[in-house]
Amino acid sequence: MDGVERGIKERGGERTTSTTTFLFLRAVALVLTLAAAIVLGVNKQSEVVPIKLVDSLPPLNIPVTAKWHHLSAFVFFVVSNAIACSYAAISLLLCFCGKKSMGAIIITLDLLMVALLFSSIGATTAIGLMGYKGNSHVRWNKVCNVFGRFCNQGVAAIVLSLIAAIAFLLLVMLRALSLHKKSK
Repeated sequence: MDGVERGIKERGGERTTSTTTFLFLRAVALVLTLAAAIVLGVNKQSEVVPIKLVDSLPPLNIPVTAKWHHLSAFVFFVVSNAIACSYAAISLLLCFCGKKSMGAIIITLDLLMVALLFSSIGATTAIGLMGYKGNSHVRWNKVCNVFGRFCNQGVAAIVLSLIAAIAFLLLVMLRALSLHKKSK
């Protein structure tokens, strides 16, 4: 049975199937945004990189550390996911309390979380691609060939956050669909 199209009417305290779907999507968004913030937030890798200053001298081996907070796009990503996670937790509590009067505020905030997450995903992906491919026009070298684990954790965080953003988008779409059905 599709919970959105065949929602079971509330009887004797029973939750409708559509309400269960909303709660499930909020819980998924909560867990995934938390996981994305943690995966990128603990992301750190140190490597020794040989740097050649002059062709006639041997290269200098310099230890270099890649950390998530060295790039503003990654900071934006972690903060955005932390905000979305906090919001998901609060909205989940409001749903359990049965605050139906806050529907318009919640759908607006859900839409705001979609925008926030997609913008942070876009910024992080752009910087990640720069690290993966480099940019010959401005002479930026690739770094993912040196910091492979760091880049892989970044990709995992982006995927988790993308799925969470889709969960928020589904919440908005389902809520809009239910409001449309009520208006008929």
